[in-house]
Amino acid sequence: MIERPDVDALMAGELGQWLQQQAQVRMTAKKKTWNRRFIVLIILLPIALFVLIAFQMDFAPVAWGSAVLGAAGFAWAQRPVSKAVKTVKVGINEAIADTLGLEYQHDCEPGMPFELAKSCKLLPNYDRATFEDRWSGHIGDIPFSLHEAKLEEKRGSGKNRRWVTVFRGIIMSVGYSRRFHGTTLLVRDNAFRHFYGVKKDSIKVIGKHLDYADMTHPDFEDKFDIFTTDQTEARHLIDPLYVERLIAVERSYRGDDVTTIFHEGNLVITLKAGNMFESGHIDARHDRRRMETTIDQFARIADLARELNSREPVTGHR
Repeated sequence: MIERPDVDALMAGELGQWLQQQAQVRMTAKKKTWNRRFIVLIILLPIALFVLIAFQMDFAPVAWGSAVLGAAGFAWAQRPVSKAVKTVKVGINEAIADTLGLEYQHDCEPGMPFELAKSCKLLPNYDRATFEDRWSGHIGDIPFSLHEAKLEEKRGSGKNRRWVTVFRGIIMSVGYSRRFHGTTLLVRDNAFRHFYGVKKDSIKVIGKHLDYADMTHPDFEDKFDIFTTDQTEARHLIDPLYVERLIAVERSYRGDDVTTIFHEGNLVITLKAGNMFESGHIDARHDRRRMETTIDQFARIADLARELNSREPVTGHR
């Protein structure tokens, strides 16, 4: 397990002093947001409704226009609070990362691990994507990077057209401790199948042909499939110990999907999870609790990276 940052030490140091300064900034942001909401409700919306009605428009356009104006107005009103919360979140997460010897970026681009997972067809099709919360550096002697991804697809038509989240979770890359030369994918059971439902014997991704590999672990075949360019190497990489760790990960995240890619010396992991690392809040009273939650979330992920990269026996999972 990684050594977790001491919350008391962080709160007693420069971070705590900075957060005290931000308390007033947040109070000002809250007042500004409430003032803007008042302007939207009492001034802008009534004027907009009067203009729409004065032109004797049908009810549907009036209702639609009012909804659009209301949404835009409340987004404008919320901006001061959103900015203040983001500032606090970035400050806390940077302090946590600095304690761990890592770098943290709130706004980020996806990078190689995401592109590899997408090219290997381990992520669903999407129409727009957002990325945030990149942590990078070394955990012990292991090169490590992680960021969150939210993928959305536009569905429906006409008035029923809407954005649907098809993936939300983390994309993680870990420098692997064991040498390997082939490419191996570990995916959910039946992730690759023919249109008539039968599991594929082989797939082609990133310009490579990967064949299905049988595994003998009793709990494995109903949960995961393996496709690889090197059957012998795949069985060495994904041995019973590794399978036990994956099953522990599944249980820890309440059955959420986990996939792994062994490719060119790196282990890339995708894992569905809720929105994580949200250490910022408009109310300063929540700083400590949210900081503890973020530290716990990151520590669990970092421990997962070490466990999936370790050759020592499992001693249990949180």
